[in-house]
Amino acid sequence: MKHLAHDIRSIAILTSIASSLSNFRGPLIREFVTRGITVYAMAPDHDAETRSAMEALGAIPVDISLDRTGMHPVRDFRDMVKLASTFRRLKPDAVFGYFIKPVTYGTLAARIAGVRHRFAMVAGLGYIFTSSSGPDTRKRKALRMIASSLYWIAFRFCRVVFVQNDDDRRFFIDQGIAPAARIELLAGSGVDFERLAPMPAVTKPITFLLMARLLREKGIGEFVEAARFLKPIYPDARFVLLGGWDPNPGGFTLDEVKAWADEGVIEWLGHQSDVRPIIAASSVFVLPSYREGKPRSTQEAMAMARPVVTTDAPGCRDTVVEGKNGFLVPVRDARALAAAMQRFLDHPDLIEPMGLASRALAEERFDVRVINAHMLRAMAIDRTR
Repeated sequence: MKHLAHDIRSIAILTSIASSLSNFRGPLIREFVTRGITVYAMAPDHDAETRSAMEALGAIPVDISLDRTGMHPVRDFRDMVKLASTFRRLKPDAVFGYFIKPVTYGTLAARIAGVRHRFAMVAGLGYIFTSSSGPDTRKRKALRMIASSLYWIAFRFCRVVFVQNDDDRRFFIDQGIAPAARIELLAGSGVDFERLAPMPAVTKPITFLLMARLLREKGIGEFVEAARFLKPIYPDARFVLLGGWDPNPGGFTLDEVKAWADEGVIEWLGHQSDVRPIIAASSVFVLPSYREGKPRSTQEAMAMARPVVTTDAPGCRDTVVEGKNGFLVPVRDARALAAAMQRFLDHPDLIEPMGLASRALAEERFDVRVINAHMLRAMAIDRTR
């Protein structure tokens, strides 16, 4: 029988977005199940598709109440109490949460319920911690203070806190939010290279692809501005936006996005569960984000051999070797973004070699098997008795 170094025979994976369980954590869930660990996949928005995906991986989908965005103290406290009750009923040996509320309220609920092993992942600090995402209003300062306090409390009860870039690691340590000894730096969420194979890039017409939730801090506004600048000069070029509406305060409205599409400056494809055909139909991947953990979308595009234009920002800069597999531009600089994109329009012969360099860099840095093995070691989960 397989041995678990901490006697972890069951684990509750807690998220606020059910679709992320298969998209971001599918290989990790498969690793747990392969080792004989019972996995409870807990989310507030399970539907038939996400339930089916979890069952196919061998996990047990569990419905919970958890408000994804905003600070609503009464509801959040009530949800935390319900979570603690659910943990008592399921009796998992461990809880692993990712996204801010699963990490904070989920960890506290696990502690209240007496769950022995508690792990958390912060895959990016998000809107309220991103200084370049807009004015530092009184509300944002208050939210940042509350979130920092919640992180500080939750991290005291975590055995390991996973982060995905050194900027976030240093932030938590320098602000006194998490002890350095509990933070484990990962290379990212990782990608499955068997699922994401290199594909020849489309060069006629040259197609720029941005895949992201419709949030301002993803640099979508700058992408649209760059497209407005380039489209009159290169009328055949395509500028494709893939992503669904998001309720976060930093989100664009659907009316705004539809207006851009109606204007003809971009093409908007909405949300797609399988991004591979979209990447295959592109030439260059663009992510002008203000801050990331380690962007999964960029890793996927790199795995399929696409050059990258992204920002010299935390998380983003780790996906590009300047001039080798793409270009880095300053945050919130639409003209610099347009200039970097224009290099591919003027020199399409750059696309193939830079795309191959992206694939090589992804294999070196973002292999999901290597990253998951790192996580299992940090959790002290072993293979053999």
